[in-house]
Amino acid sequence: MTSAATGVALRPSAYDSPEAIPLIAALQDEYRVRYGGPDETPVDPAEFAPPRGRFVVAWLGDEPVGCGGWRDDAADPGRTAEVKRMFVSGAARRRGVARLLLAELEQSAAAAGYARMILESGDQQPEATALYGAAGYVPTAPFGLYADADGSIHLEKDLTRR
Repeated sequence: MTSAATGVALRPSAYDSPEAIPLIAALQDEYRVRYGGPDETPVDPAEFAPPRGRFVVAWLGDEPVGCGGWRDDAADPGRTAEVKRMFVSGAARRRGVARLLLAELEQSAAAAGYARMILESGDQQPEATALYGAAGYVPTAPFGLYADADGSIHLEKDLTRR
């Protein structure tokens, strides 16, 4: 999928592909700056393979500039998908790349039969929480590795209300 308005192309990719690895590393570097350490949530690249997951890389021309994925939520398999590794490089921010990535993840999860999307963010990522709020995400019960962490923000969206 390519957005004519932004020139951004979204292409499915493996979580551990050569184009995704540097983006995920840059995201972890950003977590180190904002939180003092990386996201330590266990992630298996196979979790992002269809039909129980998807990973997408955003491209501007020949440059990979963003990524994001969803995986089946083990606590609610087949019904809830969890967003992971949403990231846009600094040079590509404020161009609508994150909005396009999130919309693609929601659409592909809904097409795969998922009714709900969840995600975990943090209070040191105001840009991300603003994006999610604008996209219709609302607070939900804490889950995962950071369920009890100070500053952790847990959100959900009903994918059946499109």
